[in-house]
Amino acid sequence: MTREEAWNLLTEYNKEEFHLQHAQTVEQTMRYFAEKLGYGEEKDFWGIVGLLHDLDFEQFPEQHCIKSQELMREHGVDEKIIHATASHGYGITVDIKPEHEMEKVLYAVDELTGLIGAVVLMRPSKSVQDLELKSVKKKFKSKGFAAGCDREVIQRGADMLGMTLDDLIQQTIDALRTFQE
Repeated sequence: MTREEAWNLLTEYNKEEFHLQHAQTVEQTMRYFAEKLGYGEEKDFWGIVGLLHDLDFEQFPEQHCIKSQELMREHGVDEKIIHATASHGYGITVDIKPEHEMEKVLYAVDELTGLIGAVVLMRPSKSVQDLELKSVKKKFKSKGFAAGCDREVIQRGADMLGMTLDDLIQQTIDALRTFQE
């Protein structure tokens, strides 16, 4: 599947700017981690998984990670992409456990990019470029801040990857700095 084919599929089911931006943020973050973790030759695949991970969320939020499997199969999407995207709903809506390192990264950074994005919006600079780990950690501990970002999922993702929470947050900030102002 090409990036263009993935984008066309995504935009068939997603119209809201927020969802499209989130998909692209996770796509680019996944590409960064592919390079960082030694999977550079697979970065396009990792990016497509990131781009399509919330394919069903806008139209079918109650069937998130379930309906997307059906939609992708109808469009002839590779089973590896279907498994990878569905696995980020592990323990929430599906029992598809993240197995490959790429799936664990997706599981961890999906929620985390949302939390970091919310922190950035509160900053005077509105930029990730001057964002510090301690600022994200402070907001991470504040349950009322960006309440939709599941902290337990972020922590489980870090654990799956064998990373400390601080390392995961810092590396995700670093990823976002490579493509966001």
